Amino acid sequence: MTEEEQRKARERDEIAARVAAFRATQEKFKREREEYFVSTLENARKVDRPSLWP
Repeated sequence: MTEEEQRKARERDEIAARVAAFRATQEKFKREREEYFVSTLENARKVDRPSLWP
């Protein structure tokens, strides 16, 4: 493998690693958003509301 091919292979590996890290970060954000939504909804349901029926 020539030096040029080695450089290109290293660049491809670096790009693949960056893409993988980006995807992992996006998945983390998605999980955090979903957890926040669920906890907020649960808290909203826990609030005692006055009955509309006497």
